[in-house]
Amino acid sequence: MESILQCVLHVSITVLLLLGHMITALEVPLDLPQPPTITHQSPKDYIVDPRENIVVHCEAKGKPHPSFSWTRNGTHFDIDKDPKVMKKAGAGTLVIDISGEKAEAYEGVYQCTARNEHGAAVSNNIVIRQSRSPLWAKERIEPIVAQEGVSLVLQCRPPAGLPPPIIFWMDNNFLRLPQNSRVSQALNGDLYFSNVRAEDTRSDYICYARFPHTQTIQQKQPITVRVLNVDAINETMAAFLNDTDFFSDSPSGERRPTFLVPSGASSSAMVLRGDVLQLECIAEGLPTPEISWRKDSGDLPMNRTTLHNFQKTLMISDVTEADAGDYRCMASNSQGAVYHIITVTVKAAPYWIRTPKNLILAPKENGVLSCLPSGNPKPTISWSMNGIPIENSPRDPSRKVEEDSIIFSDVQPGSSAVYQCNTSNEFGYLLANAFVNVLAEPPRVLTRPNKVYPVITNGPALLDCATFGSPIPKITWFKEGQNSVLDGDDYEQHKNGTLEIHTAQKADSGKYTCVAMNSLGKKENHVYLEVKEPTRILKQPEYKVVQRNGNVLFECKVKHDPSLIPTMTWLKNDGELPDDERFVVDMDSLTIYNVTEGDEGTYTCIMNTTLDQDTASAKLTLMDQPDPPTDLEMTELQARSVQLTWVPGSDNNSPIQRFIIQYEDVLHQQGVWHNLTEVPGTKTTAHLELSPYVLYTFRVLAVNEVGFSQPSYPSARYQTEPAVPEENPSEVDAAGNEHDNLVISWKALTSLQSNGPGLQYKVSWRQTDGDKDWESVSVANVSKYVVSGTPTYVKYEVKVQAVNDYGSAPEPNAIRGFSGEDLPMAPPEAVQVLVENSTLAEVQWDPINPQMVRGWLKGYKVYYWKEDPQIEEQKVLTFGRNKTQGKLAGLQPYSLYTFNVRAFNGKGEGPPSPNQQFNTPEGVPGPPASLRITNPSLDSLTVEWGPPVELNGQLTGYTLRYQPINSTNELGPLEEVSLPANKTSCTLHSLKYSTRYKFYLNANTVKGAGPAVTEETVIIMDEVRPTSPGFGNVSSSVGEDGAVLSWEYWGLDKNLFVEYTVENSKEEWTKESVNGSQTYLLKGLKPGTYKVRVVAKDHTGVTVHSSQELSITVPVIPSQQVDIATQGWFIGLMCAIALLILVLLIACFIKRNKGGKYPVKEKEDAHADPEIQPMKDDDGTFGEYSDTEDHKPLKGSRTPSNGTVKKDDSDDSLVDYGEGGEGQFNEDGSFIGQYSGKKERDTAEGNESSEAPSPVNAMNSFV
Repeated sequence: MESILQCVLHVSITVLLLLGHMITALEVPLDLPQPPTITHQSPKDYIVDPRENIVVHCEAKGKPHPSFSWTRNGTHFDIDKDPKVMKKAGAGTLVIDISGEKAEAYEGVYQCTARNEHGAAVSNNIVIRQSRSPLWAKERIEPIVAQEGVSLVLQCRPPAGLPPPIIFWMDNNFLRLPQNSRVSQALNGDLYFSNVRAEDTRSDYICYARFPHTQTIQQKQPITVRVLNVDAINETMAAFLNDTDFFSDSPSGERRPTFLVPSGASSSAMVLRGDVLQLECIAEGLPTPEISWRKDSGDLPMNRTTLHNFQKTLMISDVTEADAGDYRCMASNSQGAVYHIITVTVKAAPYWIRTPKNLILAPKENGVLSCLPSGNPKPTISWSMNGIPIENSPRDPSRKVEEDSIIFSDVQPGSSAVYQCNTSNEFGYLLANAFVNVLAEPPRVLTRPNKVYPVITNGPALLDCATFGSPIPKITWFKEGQNSVLDGDDYEQHKNGTLEIHTAQKADSGKYTCVAMNSLGKKENHVYLEVKEPTRILKQPEYKVVQRNGNVLFECKVKHDPSLIPTMTWLKNDGELPDDERFVVDMDSLTIYNVTEGDEGTYTCIMNTTLDQDTASAKLTLMDQPDPPTDLEMTELQARSVQLTWVPGSDNNSPIQRFIIQYEDVLHQQGVWHNLTEVPGTKTTAHLELSPYVLYTFRVLAVNEVGFSQPSYPSARYQTEPAVPEENPSEVDAAGNEHDNLVISWKALTSLQSNGPGLQYKVSWRQTDGDKDWESVSVANVSKYVVSGTPTYVKYEVKVQAVNDYGSAPEPNAIRGFSGEDLPMAPPEAVQVLVENSTLAEVQWDPINPQMVRGWLKGYKVYYWKEDPQIEEQKVLTFGRNKTQGKLAGLQPYSLYTFNVRAFNGKGEGPPSPNQQFNTPEGVPGPPASLRITNPSLDSLTVEWGPPVELNGQLTGYTLRYQPINSTNELGPLEEVSLPANKTSCTLHSLKYSTRYKFYLNANTVKGAGPAVTEETVIIMDEVRPTSPGFGNVSSSVGEDGAVLSWEYWGLDKNLFVEYTVENSKEEWTKESVNGSQTYLLKGLKPGTYKVRVVAKDHTGVTVHSSQELSITVPVIPSQQVDIATQGWFIGLMCAIALLILVLLIACFIKRNKGGKYPVKEKEDAHADPEIQPMKDDDGTFGEYSDTEDHKPLKGSRTPSNGTVKKDDSDDSLVDYGEGGEGQFNEDGSFIGQYSGKKERDTAEGNESSEAPSPVNAMNSFV
């Protein structure tokens, strides 16, 4: 709620500031002479706590600063003669020390006077009274026996205190007695029962009175109530006749209400204007009456009316004269109604219609001091000057006193004074001070110069020009660049000088000048107006519908004046956002993750600046899967159909798209649900076609965009009658899996398709060739039948028909199939091969004789393999049944192959044809097995290689080609060398030193050159260079900034790097580029020893040259900070502190062993209040009140033992009660802890106290 309060506060402050511009009262600057003005005083009725010092406030301002004096009970109060009274410096506030004194000694009527040379102001009459908490009157309360159903009143009648005590009822366990429309507490504290029940029987009805100022609680003796029915009364009457009160006058049966409070048909009440009107009606009756209220002459004020105590108390706050009239309360139950009329009269203590205002006049000016009060009855008015009745004051010819005003004319210097208007009637009085200050003062501008007023376009602008002067200055306004006075419809100048621009525009921005002028001078001031762009929400949050556990984004994009800083606040349902990490607020959006039901609501974006705000709202709705349908009902029950209806469940903010009707076949597949049909989401009924011989149960599922609902509760069961099958098995197939059988298979009917008991299948078959008869067999609970002893691969006709106890399905159509196959008996004939090239050959054959296939010919397979002892793998190529040739690709050149051909059917492969062989011609060789460069020198090197792995014929030689590569990776002229087949190396001469070369090598046969292998290398440089390839003169140095490396490099590669790693570690080398430089600074090295080197890399990242490794050590740099622990002054300070602590410990030890009283204890013993017993040290309980011997100490009447307990110390709990028990009150008023204390109870019984044990401290939690 904090953000809401900030928004409301922002708006409220803005309104108050606007009003403040126009209604600011004229104040005299404190540096100018002026009479005193009372600025702070104590309340008129001042009730003091007897345990605390009395502080009577009186503060005032004036020039010169006023002095203060006091009267007490109408006579001068000489505070200097009373050592207990002290006056605060610079003020008139009195502080009265009541330690050792009774507060009653200082009760009375006090009045403060603040005086200087220009007049005297007086305070209100401050009536000081001590708060009191008297003891409960000693009494004996007899048990109460009441007949069930009658009304009952338990009286509290607490002692009168100052201020009056707060009443509540509890039991022995310090739990508040439950109250309701039947049992409730009246305004006077009595407990009313409209009718009693047996459950009201108990022995601990205890009334407590809490006196807030003294922080004490008084307890009435517990009241015992016993509620009996008629039979129980007859049995126990004799036992209770002599020593109990018996409530039997009122009827106990059902009856119409009657009022217990107030009595009669009408009553009256008087209330003062501005107070709270409390009207109470409590009725008895059976059943318990209900109370209602209305006003005969109009409606009850909506915003000021509240009902309390279960409608029995009507409260109207801030009463006005319009609240007078007749109020009717009505009590009603099933037996009738009764009403009571309360006539309310509104009186009024004096109140101001117009208070007197300070009057500042220049010499020779005129003025009027007005005092206009009101009240009922009409108050009287009396005037005083400087605290003296005006009729007793010196006569002033410039002053004329009338009833409610004083008229001044032609005033003279030195006639300043403070006038008091005192108005009173029988209900109170009002006192107001107003001074007349005669001054001659040139104008002053009090508004800060060059003040900037930011406002929003199209809003009002109020520019201050607060001034002071005597005579009152005249104010005029000018705008920069304009010579004319600002007036007209666009401008309004208020009496206090404020300039208002009703509708500010951008053009109104600029510098404004106000000029204050009177007869004594002229003064001007400059202020500035800045008109800002308004804050507007450009993209408002939009209505969102989201699924459970989904995410939602509300956007709120804002445009505002660049000079204003906006702050965004998000509210949910006009309250703060939940404290939940799922709610993420960004700069211009709100995201809610994993949305739940509790997140639904209206979200408001509030964009605030210091000048204005804009708001926008959007609603979030949670979308969920629908609730299941309910109330399934079957109608129009037919043999093969039924009508099903249902009631849809909630769609949970997503429309239902369709309903799915499912069924369970309890007879055949219990527990298994099948989809039967679907209907659109707009329908709530479905016509269902049913199958015979099924025991149906139906259920319905709803489907929306989110998903499926839970299934509905199942419907009642419905069984259809059996019938003959209506359909035959599907997916019938006939094929043999052995050479002498026929396998007949089908898809079995479901229980829904069986249509009756005794389901079987009639399987029939015959050969299609010739006039064979049908053979058949009947089977059940299977979906396959095997016919044995069939010829190999013969065509058959097959039928499968459904049959049950009620007949057969329609005659099925026959399907055709073949009995089982056998392996082919012979290979293909006329097999031959045609070699087309070194890698391809074609095999040809004649088709196999169909009689030899013994099944369905699927094709031919060619098996072939290379005659190589190291290669034994056969390769197989498959060709279609209509093919008589096939190509063998991917053969190895210059190789011997063997092959054969086989036919195959569904059973497998037949015998192979006789093996045949063929040779493949030569081909180009493969690449050489290896290529490497050896023995490089300044102008020569050796190339070595290995022969190709795949020769593919007889090698005729090798071809070596090479060419240089320059620094830009461009290739030079190509050189070629032919080499014989028996060589595996070649030395090249006359090469350029320090040059990179690329080499290409091919092997050759009579068919041509094979693929080449390549290699690159660099001819080494002049031998006068350093032995470390490429680098020389490598050195290092270590300084405060890091390690510096320098070197020389003669290589062609420009990609240089410095690499380093920690010595003797397994860490990888860290690399830093040096960008072609020959020096480099390594920064950020931690203290330790490092290995460092410089490397050159080629364009592929391969290291070409590397320097020798250097070892460098980075030392630890010592800190220059001063250790404070070593400083002499710090050591001395620590020693002094230790010595001081030691002295204090010794002093405490000596004090403890002396056994002397502590100062608080001595003060307690010296100034003990005779009515207040001290706190007992042994058990922690408070002492007890006692005034005479007749009033024994009451355990329920305890108070703290000294004046050290303040009001704010424990307003909401009970102090410990009993031996060591700890307790406190919950927020609902219940007491937590032990109610014990045998020692105290024994003492109370011995003293014959009339009070029962009670808590002893404040219980504000019961208010």
